[in-house]
Amino acid sequence: MVDPETQKYGKFCEDCAMPLFHIIGADDLEAARQAGIYELGLETEGFIHLSGRDQVLTPANLFYAGRTDLSLLTIDEEALTSQVVREPGTGTDVLFPHLYGPLNLDAITGIVPFPPNADGKFEALPDGI
Repeated sequence: MVDPETQKYGKFCEDCAMPLFHIIGADDLEAARQAGIYELGLETEGFIHLSGRDQVLTPANLFYAGRTDLSLLTIDEEALTSQVVREPGTGTDVLFPHLYGPLNLDAITGIVPFPPNADGKFEALPDGI
């Protein structure tokens, strides 16, 4: 059940103070730094895909397997200037955070390399996450 005032879903949001994460390619990261804002996904999907800590590996393996140019952004949800809504992911009932607006770069609290294993799969988060 969604709280109409916060647009946050029930129990999933007990950890809202926990950081959110976004997987980003090197070229997109550089473009965001140059522009001072990140908007990839807004034009095509209407939102930017984010993940909770326990969710990162799912999209990493579904959409980014084998890519070696990735970084993982750590994002402070409280510092975001756009609305986060938790909604079911594609083909699942698992609720993922979606950012309905640009990602303001000052909400990013960390950027770490996110390489796959030798077989191209992601099996663990980077150290320190």
